[in-house]
Amino acid sequence: MKKILVVDDEPAIVTLLKYNLEAEHYSVTATGDGQDAVALALNNDFDFIILDLMLPGMDGIDVTKELRKADVTTPIMILTAKDSEADKIIGLELGADDYVTKPFSPREIIARIKAIERRVGNTKDEGAKVLKVGELTIEPLNHRATMRGERLHLTPKEFELLQYFATHHGKVLSRDVLLNGVWGYDYPGETRMVDIQVSHLREKIERDPKHAEYLQTVRGFGYQLEDPNA
Repeated sequence: MKKILVVDDEPAIVTLLKYNLEAEHYSVTATGDGQDAVALALNNDFDFIILDLMLPGMDGIDVTKELRKADVTTPIMILTAKDSEADKIIGLELGADDYVTKPFSPREIIARIKAIERRVGNTKDEGAKVLKVGELTIEPLNHRATMRGERLHLTPKEFELLQYFATHHGKVLSRDVLLNGVWGYDYPGETRMVDIQVSHLREKIERDPKHAEYLQTVRGFGYQLEDPNA
């Protein structure tokens, strides 16, 4: 049974999520305290974390920062208020994988979780093949990527995105295609997530992120991963 950590200080939201997730046969642990959430995540193997950003004391941004600093790679879905665009961006920059805006439908949460599960399943099915693009090497089964022989420290979402680019290297991929292929759903208004994660990847794989050699922007179309020496 997959295990989910729900972190929210609003009892009504916790009750709503717990009821609907357990109805889908997930095991749910809930807390409304950020420090407690960090301790739980460090000492348990959760499959997903649903995290409200507006927590008393240690907020969701600090929770995300602490978990990623501790190399906890569990997918994090952040819950944000409708007008908190800056918080969404900060959460994604720190390593969150997805966000959902309040008010939300439990069905949307479950659909996104299942999309992650499907992607993980597809990765296992296709993961025996080592991918190479120039000096970049990706080992899907080992969840490992190196550039010029050096290990890349990627969040789960960054790794998925890089693997998707490598699988389709040389092809121009639109933001909508990337959103559907990597996040597993089609919400055209959410393509800002793609731009943020591409920016993160450039920081980690490029010698000079402002003058990318591998991860190219194709203006008006999207992005393309290519071998600069080909």
